[in-house]
Order: sequence, then C-alpha cells, then structure tokens
Amino acid sequence: METDKRMIMAVALSIGVLILWRVFLVKESPVPLQKAAPAQAVVTPAPVTPSSRPQSPPAAKRSAPVKLPVQRGTTAQDLVVEGDVYRVTFSTQGAVVKSWVLKKYRDEKGAPLDVVDGAACEILGFPMSLSLADSAQSDKVNAALFVANPGGSTVQGPASVEFTFSDGKIQARKQFIFTHGYEIRAEVSVFDGERYLPVAVAWPGGFGDHSLTQALKQAGSKFVTSKGLDLSFDRDGKVKEERVVSGPFRLAGLEDRYFADIFLPADPDQPFGEVWRARVRRQEWSPPDWKEKEKPKPLVVSLGSLEPKPLAFRLLVAPKDLEVLRGIKPPLDGLVDFGWFSFVAKPLFLGLRYIYDNWVHNYGWAIVILTIFINMAMFPLKLKTIRSAQEMQRIAPHVKSIQDKYKQYKFNDPRKQRMNQEVMKLYQEHHINPLGGCLPMVIQLPFLYGFYNVLTSAIEMRHAPWIGWIKDLSAPDKFHLFGFPLPILPTVMIITMFIMQKMTPMTTVDPAQQRMMMIMPLVFGIMFYNFASGLVLFWLTGNLVGIAQQAFINKVMPLAGPIPAPRKSAPGKDKEQ
Repeated sequence: METDKRMIMAVALSIGVLILWRVFLVKESPVPLQKAAPAQAVVTPAPVTPSSRPQSPPAAKRSAPVKLPVQRGTTAQDLVVEGDVYRVTFSTQGAVVKSWVLKKYRDEKGAPLDVVDGAACEILGFPMSLSLADSAQSDKVNAALFVANPGGSTVQGPASVEFTFSDGKIQARKQFIFTHGYEIRAEVSVFDGERYLPVAVAWPGGFGDHSLTQALKQAGSKFVTSKGLDLSFDRDGKVKEERVVSGPFRLAGLEDRYFADIFLPADPDQPFGEVWRARVRRQEWSPPDWKEKEKPKPLVVSLGSLEPKPLAFRLLVAPKDLEVLRGIKPPLDGLVDFGWFSFVAKPLFLGLRYIYDNWVHNYGWAIVILTIFINMAMFPLKLKTIRSAQEMQRIAPHVKSIQDKYKQYKFNDPRKQRMNQEVMKLYQEHHINPLGGCLPMVIQLPFLYGFYNVLTSAIEMRHAPWIGWIKDLSAPDKFHLFGFPLPILPTVMIITMFIMQKMTPMTTVDPAQQRMMMIMPLVFGIMFYNFASGLVLFWLTGNLVGIAQQAFINKVMPLAGPIPAPRKSAPGKDKEQ
C-alpha cells in the first residue's frame, strides 16, 4: 500500500514537472498563417449599377485593391427634384446643389426664394461638394461627371436620387432621399479600392435670402451648433477666420433671420459622435463690378467624420417656422430666438397668430387688436398713475419753492440733501409716488421689446402686409412721395405723442424740463424711423388708445387747482441750513 501511494505521488509529481516545464521553459514557434485565396482576400464590388456601393473589407484582409468599374457621365446635366415645398436643382458635375428653392417664400425682389447664392458658389463651390484629406482628390471628385439615377431632367418628390462616379481608381457616391417635408436623408462616400476615405460635405457661399444687401446678408448670417449632448443652441455670427467644433454635438449649420440650413445625425436619438467635426469659416470673394472697399465674406460650413466609412446624416433646409421645427426630431423650435424677453414675446406671438387665424387674417390688424387688449388691461394701472401725476402737478409750485430755497448750493453740498428730504416729505404728506409716472413706461418696455423680437424673428411677419403701402410689417415704412421718403407711420406716431404730451398732466413747472419733455416725441420718431413698421404700428395704436383713455380721465377726473406754495424763506437765513 505504501508502495502504491509512493507510485501515485511520483506520477503526480512527474506530470506537474512536465506541465511546469512546458509552460515556463518551452517556447513554441507560432504556427504560420495560411495565405487566404485571392477571392477571399477582398470584397468583390457589386454589379455595375448606379446604386453599387462597395463594402470596405476588414483591415486584416487587404492584400489587393478592388478593381473598380469605370462609371462616369459624358456631359454636365441638371436634375430637378420637386416637391410640395422645395425645388432642388442638382448638377451631375460634382453631384452638387446648384439651387434650393423654398417654394412658399419670395425674396426681397419678389422672386422665388433660392437659399443658394449662385454667384458666390461659382467661385467658392456649391453645396454638397466634398472635402478629402488629399486636395487633389477633392478637386477631382468635385469636378467629375457623375451618373444620376434616376436619369432625366425632373424627378417628383418624395424620391431617392443617387449619383455615382468611378474612374477605376476611386469611386464617389452620393444619395439623397427626399420626403414630403423640408428634411432629407443623405449619405456620401469615397472609396479608393481598398477602403473608404474620411470625407466631409460642405455648404459654401453663405445661406439665406441673397437678394438682401451684402451688409444685411452678412450681419444676419450665423453659425449655429449645440456643443453638448443637450439641445442648447450656440450662435456665432462673428466668425472671423475659422472655427472647429468637435463631437459630440447635436447639430451644426447656418441660419439667417428667417431660414436655417442644419446638419442633423442620421439617428435622431444619437448625437454626432466624438469622431465628427463641424467646421465653419469665412471665405472672401469678389462679386462682379464690386466697388466697395471690403469684399463679402460669406460663411462656409462643413460636416465630416474621421472614420473611414460612408458619411450618413440628415439635412434640414427650412423656414424657421415653429410648427415645422417642432416636427423635427429632436424639436428645433429653439432656432426661433425671441431674446431675453421670450417670456413676453412668445405669448405675444401666440396671441397674434390666434387673432390672425380666427379673426382677421391680417397681421397688421392683429397687432392693432392685440395692442388695444394690452392697453385696456393696463388701464387701471394707468388710471392710478394719472391720479399720481395730477397730484404732483398740484404740488409742483410747492416743490419749486423748495428747490428755489436751496438753489444757491452746489450739487455736492451736503445741505443739498435736505432739499431732497423736504421734497420727499412733501410727497409723503400728499400720498404721492414720484416714480408712478414712469411705471407704465417701464411695464410697456418688455412689450415693446417683445414685439420687436416677434417682428424680427417670426417668419409669419416676413412680407406680411397691412394696408396700402405697408407690404411688409417686418420692414421699415418705405412710403415715397414724388421720389422722396415720407414715412407715414412714424410721422403720425410723432403727432399722436405730441397730443398725448399736451393732454397728460405735467409733473414739473420747470420750463427747461417741460421743453425737454416736448422734444421726446421727436426723438422717438427719429428712433422709430428705421424700425419695423409693425413695431411702429404697435406704438401708434397704443398712443391712440392712450389719447382716448386720457380724454376720458380728464372728463371724469378734472384737475383741481394747484396747492398754494408757502412763503419763500430768505436764502441763507434759515438756521437749519
């Protein structure tokens, strides 16, 4: 038995020694990999059709390049894709967009609105042009003659349009899927026979209404993106040279006051990843017969990925209409920027649209009706303010007497503070709030600013007419008489402000201050001269309602006689001084 135990232990120790010897002391030569057959080393391209898309083979199996079929066009042709809200013209030379018309809108000259600046793009490149690491390859692809599928000259949307080019060494492919709305799906790729090349797609030449003057067009054009994973918009209209945004980000594109050109991820639930890059820069060009000192520098935006794979994305070219933007995933209604007073501007806009949709079908009259409602709602406050102003007018001689009593002292003299104390004591005795007259103006300012943002941001106000010569509530009054500008709305507004000044109780008896108050209507008129006519209409309507309210107040609450001023003390004789 002892012998058996010793035998078992000897065998176990022998096996252990062999295992340890093999693990730690024996180094086996690696088994050589068998060379794959040529048919298995590469991916054979799909049949030669416009929709052929090579599959990039794994990195470990690139022993030989794919033989690409030659596929190119003979002449440059235009292909128009037309839907209910768009008309997009492609050129088979470069498979780029030559024109993108938003059919429901007109430019400043009354022509269909084309958001592509053809003149600038002739020099700077057209939308959907490609950018590669090798500039020579970029030039080659962007100048190549693609084959379009479907062929012909016009395609009715919704539709899928594909462009393919191959010279045997490099294959470029672009596919655009149009829907009923403003959003399209796109995929672009460049394949060199072995792998896909990292590629970027660009929108050069600026974006928006190009019938505007260069100054207005450049001032209104902005680069918009969302840096983080959340949908918080970052706007930059002061790009001097170049700016690069690295992923992750939710969107990137261009906008002007009323329209947007936005690149979105192919998957609505996922942002652009870390390998994605959005690049924006200013690119100078010289229009024909350009005489200005500074040349225009429109924004050029591009979207690309560092990954060697096809570039898939969504593209939104649309008006900044709240209903349209809310229908995108994720919702982009934040592109309509109502500014700091959005809590006032949004309800104003919704009120205007409700009145327009259900009552008058004219945004000018909607502004008039909404302004009347606002002023009537503020009438109790105005009534209280008028009473305070009347009381201040009654004690004005007394205030003047106190001011004369201390007029020999300089402004920084400590005794001057006693004058203010006596005046405030007088106000308290008569229960007067000296700031009461300013309260309606302070409350009205958010409405003024809110209307300003509505008129400059809401596309519904763009080219919205009122009556007669007012054809665009978002633009200044452009009425001309015998060739001379005569802005009627600002002029009538100045007149109504003068009338209100005469009807409203003066809270001061100082002639200099009274003259200053009478100049204010003229100052306001000059300031409103270049404001949107809808904003002037809002202020003018408020003046007319104010005149009617003031006439009612003057009749119901006539001004009592002034409180007699106390006898003046001899300057310098008062011991308290």
